[in-house]
Amino acid sequence: MTFQYTVLKIASEHQNMFSMGGKVDGEKLAAELNRLGREGWELVSAFDTNMSYGQTRDVVLILKKPA
Repeated sequence: MTFQYTVLKIASEHQNMFSMGGKVDGEKLAAELNRLGREGWELVSAFDTNMSYGQTRDVVLILKKPA
């Protein structure tokens, strides 16, 4: 079986104008994953791009589905 892959980058929302990192909205992320799941995509990996002091710049999702 062969697979098709896609990479999705979810940007964090800045907490204030002095912050380069922030938080990811869990509800928006779940909604996007559910939408992609209905299209046949399966999440195979996820990681964040940590800046410093626990702040996240982006969350990177890797998904696959049969080609």
